[in-house]
Amino acid sequence: MSFLSLVVKNPFRNKTRSALAITGIAIGIIVIVALGMVTGGLKNSTQSTLKAGSAEVTVVQAGSNGMGSSGSLNESYVTSLLNVSGVKSTAGILRATNTSTESASSNTSQGGGFGGGLTITGIDSNKLSLEGIDSVNGTIFTNTSSDQVIIGKTEAQSLNKTVGDTVNLLGQNFTITGIFETGNFMTDNGILMPLSTLQNLTSNDGKVSNILVKVTDNANVTTVGNSITSAYPNELSTTTAASSADRINQGLSFIDTASWAISLLAIFIGAVGVINTMVMTVYERTREIGVLKAVGWKNSRILGMILGESIVLTLMAFVIGSVIAVVGVEVLLTLVPSVGNVITPSLSIDIFLRAFAVALIVGVIGGLYPAYRASRLSPTEALRYE
Repeated sequence: MSFLSLVVKNPFRNKTRSALAITGIAIGIIVIVALGMVTGGLKNSTQSTLKAGSAEVTVVQAGSNGMGSSGSLNESYVTSLLNVSGVKSTAGILRATNTSTESASSNTSQGGGFGGGLTITGIDSNKLSLEGIDSVNGTIFTNTSSDQVIIGKTEAQSLNKTVGDTVNLLGQNFTITGIFETGNFMTDNGILMPLSTLQNLTSNDGKVSNILVKVTDNANVTTVGNSITSAYPNELSTTTAASSADRINQGLSFIDTASWAISLLAIFIGAVGVINTMVMTVYERTREIGVLKAVGWKNSRILGMILGESIVLTLMAFVIGSVIAVVGVEVLLTLVPSVGNVITPSLSIDIFLRAFAVALIVGVIGGLYPAYRASRLSPTEALRYE
């Protein structure tokens, strides 16, 4: 039997003990990979808010967080903001939450937004690029239409809708003329219709929720935002797409930190489990190790064998943990549509490299002491061991 086959087969002589050690390490790997997939997907989505063509500045009512769905701004600001230096174009948008329950397709519990709500956005069709919509599979609604909408790809999948289908929104039937995809999980989980139509449905004539601003090519986004608030003190406040993405990423960084903390905890707990497994292995195989040394095996070869067996255990845990994490995340997102429609997991190589590094470190740390102990055994004493 070759040295490599010995290293691979020896850890599984006691299957129960090896299974327990692998399980302990695999749990840490599962958490590392699963959290990495989720946070990676959310980070990718926030980057879509910075895509070329989208609005760089969002204007809201002073003192508002801009998350409300009712109209709070006078639509006249959409035109007057064009006079501010650095402003290239503007678009007023109105947001509302679908409350109709007249049909299964309109039930808000099937919506893809947070908490199950379906967000409806009213915007002029010639301003869709400011919302990050560059192309539509189908056709775009016309501003004069009162029964046409376009739907995000994720929401279309959630509601099982396609171009030409009808959807009931706010008690009225609309025809889906197109399906869009921006990469932004919030936008792709919504429906867009003409601004005037939504204003009429929600009794918000002449009102918008916020205003999207595209700056000129050479303008500084922060400077333009400050100019807007200076021109309309105590009336308007602004936020930039970059700052919004930074705030989201800052929140995600806390999850990253937690993931690293779990990694360290996994190293500690896994190392203890591996040490216990390998120490017991060395005790049980004392006579065997004595025979190997008696027939000429050097200390370094004994050390390499025990250390290799330890690493085999942890790498097995890495494979099992990674597979369970990937399958588990996909199954969870499938079974819980309200979460699955928001999060698109990211299978980045960095996630698996981190998990592999943790498994390797656990294998080395957990096997180092037992391997050293085995390599220092005296052949004569080992052969006399009962």
